Amino acid sequence: MISAIVLFILAGLAEIGGGYLIWQWIREGKPFFWGIGGGIILAFYGVIAAFQAFPSFGRVYAAYGGVFIVLSILWGWGMDKKTPDFYDWLGAGICVIGTSVILFAPRE
Repeated sequence: MISAIVLFILAGLAEIGGGYLIWQWIREGKPFFWGIGGGIILAFYGVIAAFQAFPSFGRVYAAYGGVFIVLSILWGWGMDKKTPDFYDWLGAGICVIGTSVILFAPRE
């Protein structure tokens, strides 16, 4: 369980961090190597996510979406100084519940 959580967080940080660098390059006028670095980090995201022990690609990526949403809100709060409001947290909580259902529902 701990390794799954760590992998979800690492993958999320790689995806958000890589996307953020590309955003900075294109939208904020940072040098092109920010975009290249972002692309490389995004590739690492795919590699990290592949180490999940869950057997289904679709379920892993669907569940990862909930983690991504929470991490995105935290990233925006920390990096862009946009304080999340009640509805940000409510939506993130709903997504985490959905993520838990996807990953931990009893299946045969």
